[in-house]
Amino acid sequence: LGLTPKPTNYGLPLKLRLIILLISFFMVSMIQAQSYRVSGVVLSEESGEPVPYAKVFVAQTDLGTTANDRGKYVLKGIAPGEYQLSVFAYEAETITKTIRITNANITVDFEMPVLSQALEEVVITEEKPTRAFTRLNSVEGNAIYEAKKTEVVVLDNITANIATNNSRQIYGRVAGLNIWESDGAGVQLGIGGRGLSPNRNSNFNTRQNGYDISADALGYPESYYTPPVAAIERIEIVRGAAGLQYGTQFGGMLNFKFKEGPTDKKIEGVTRQTYGSFGLFNSFNSLGGTVGKVNYYSFYQYKRNDGWRPNSGLNQHTAYLSANYQVSERLSIKPQYTFMTYEAQQPGGLTDAQFDQDPRQSNRERNWFKVDWNLFALEFDYDLTERTTINSRFFGLVAGRDALGNLDRIDRPDFGGNRDFLSDDFRNWGNETRLLHHYDVLGNTSVFLVGTRYYDGFTHRRQGDGPDGNNADFTYLNPDSLEGSDFDLPSKNVSLFAENIFNLTEKFSVTPGIRFEHINTSTNGYYTNRVRDLAGNLLIDEQIPEERSNKRSFVFFGLGTSYKPSDHLEAYANFSQNYRAINFNDIRVNVGNLVVDENLDDERGYNVDLGLRGEVKNFLTFDASIFYLRYQDRIGTVLQSEPDPRFNNLIERTIRFRTNIANADITGFETYAELDVLKVMDQYSTSGLSIFTNFALIRAEYAGSDENETAGNDVELVPNINLKAGINYSWKNLKASYQISYIDEHFSDASNAIRTATAIEGIIPSYQVMDLSLSYSYKWMQWETGVNNLADKAYFTRRATGYPGPGIIPSDGRSFYLTLQMKF
Repeated sequence: LGLTPKPTNYGLPLKLRLIILLISFFMVSMIQAQSYRVSGVVLSEESGEPVPYAKVFVAQTDLGTTANDRGKYVLKGIAPGEYQLSVFAYEAETITKTIRITNANITVDFEMPVLSQALEEVVITEEKPTRAFTRLNSVEGNAIYEAKKTEVVVLDNITANIATNNSRQIYGRVAGLNIWESDGAGVQLGIGGRGLSPNRNSNFNTRQNGYDISADALGYPESYYTPPVAAIERIEIVRGAAGLQYGTQFGGMLNFKFKEGPTDKKIEGVTRQTYGSFGLFNSFNSLGGTVGKVNYYSFYQYKRNDGWRPNSGLNQHTAYLSANYQVSERLSIKPQYTFMTYEAQQPGGLTDAQFDQDPRQSNRERNWFKVDWNLFALEFDYDLTERTTINSRFFGLVAGRDALGNLDRIDRPDFGGNRDFLSDDFRNWGNETRLLHHYDVLGNTSVFLVGTRYYDGFTHRRQGDGPDGNNADFTYLNPDSLEGSDFDLPSKNVSLFAENIFNLTEKFSVTPGIRFEHINTSTNGYYTNRVRDLAGNLLIDEQIPEERSNKRSFVFFGLGTSYKPSDHLEAYANFSQNYRAINFNDIRVNVGNLVVDENLDDERGYNVDLGLRGEVKNFLTFDASIFYLRYQDRIGTVLQSEPDPRFNNLIERTIRFRTNIANADITGFETYAELDVLKVMDQYSTSGLSIFTNFALIRAEYAGSDENETAGNDVELVPNINLKAGINYSWKNLKASYQISYIDEHFSDASNAIRTATAIEGIIPSYQVMDLSLSYSYKWMQWETGVNNLADKAYFTRRATGYPGPGIIPSDGRSFYLTLQMKF
């Protein structure tokens, strides 16, 4: 930010010409014949009840959809002609019907026979799909996922500690994720993969129902708000190749899709009450339904926790309201509002010696953290024709986060006095509009997507002295002249993107894409340079104004290919360029001995995926892939020495220097497989016993570097071995789940330090954790219970540089929970 960007190989006129040519080419293809809609409902032949989540496909095309929880489905953009329409559902026979479309929409209903076996006496009970992990279709909504590595976690089919958003269990089937466990209550989510920091999902474009929820998508892409898992229908993850549609970030896209109200009831309520170890209480309550043309869903959650360590108390409130109004057959409008606030005491970090002595101890009782989050969204869906749809989302954020406490080295005791107070206020808004069109080329249906995005962000960041004492008093002692810094940090982003699925044959497709980015970030404010001697006397006290601006424009390209020799097997390959702008933490923040390089530059690179995925009948699903991530000018922290002004620069001190360390090469193998053992032995079994493994083997190394001590080092936050495996059993209304997680040792920073006095740098030792969960439902009631960290292992997943540390942040020991859910 504020620095001259490195020259690119593309001149702006050429970029614009490429964009115009590409869009013009695709727009010509959009002038096609009229197309129509096929809709209907999927029912059970035995009971006449809806079959939820059935898959409906038009053979030999990319057209497909998933029925909702009431069995209803809609297929759009079908040209006149004769087709084979097929429907698949769990434990039901596949049905194929021949349909003919002439000049009108048609309705096709299905009655699916349940798979049965000739026995003396058999009772068939219909069940929802039990698969907890699946993938996105080639086209869903107004987005293209063809040839991309995608993963979907279906929350209704997860047996886990939902009350604490237990990430180990919820994301247990997503290969290669490195998960930070910063709090036992699950207030903040921290996941990363392929060598990217898990810090508040900052390397993912994190969304809720398709719109941004992070603090500032460009300057501060950290997510302080995490939706309650009890309100989520599914979690969608698209790896690094998501950059063309969702941004340029290296990690990809993470989207939380909320539940909707039932379509056949005016009101339905769900209440979940959870009690757990260390004072955990979680109350989740939701209402939803359909009244006339309006489908609505709302929830309120209250959570409190005393914490596994002292000084870890938490109080949190979260609420959400959405209403989907079907204005006409072609137009729907969906306003949404989310509120979240929490206040938490933070016990601080530990040194290695303190952790070895007692991981439950706390040396900080004056550290507090507070977050207020208000999210707004207004979504429009409009069908221009049966083949062309438009989705437009307006979104906004009014939020703030306050951090108060002693951020001094954790190996030094806290003797009281003024505390550091860091406060951010966020005011962001934007719009993302997409047009999706199906058209025919060479006898096959192709899909074209074009979209635009505008984002306007504003952050007011301040740092100064807060009051003495132990209470959560979030005020500045000298608000008109802060001892740290005071900055306004505006950012603007304009993007234009396009992708197209070319189905060259019935089995082979090519999906090229392009994205144009224009970014303007600036800073205006001041920071204070204060130096004290060892006696605390002020040697230097000066306020330095700073104003900078940085505009840059880029064009990014991507290409995906997919080969599907059958309906249940796919080989895919994908390439996508990536980019990450310097964020606000890279400008100016006074935390300990951190020094930021004045010549810091943006990061660039690309992702490559090559994989094979598919299913074998109804008992095996798998996805195995290799990837290569090239990370150029990676920003990181190394240890350096510089003259110490406290000793008239006669003695050197060690500092943490944040700079463009080097280029990083990250190569890996990721695989997921799940086998239902009972289905292998008896495909008609009404019980389930599945075994899953999620294994990643990754090698990450720094290439050429100006820092001699960094060249050839391991990239930080990359465990070479990342393994999660589990067993899931279901019988009638009883479900049980056991999972073990193993993470290999890895470094916390690029210097590959083994151990330091501050505990900020050092090894994160290998660890393994076991979790056990049970669930039983009867009519409108459900009981859940379980044990997390079954063996009571002492371990940690991160070394924090600032809040909630600094130092080692221990993970929770063994804990229990009990949940009662009622539906009415």
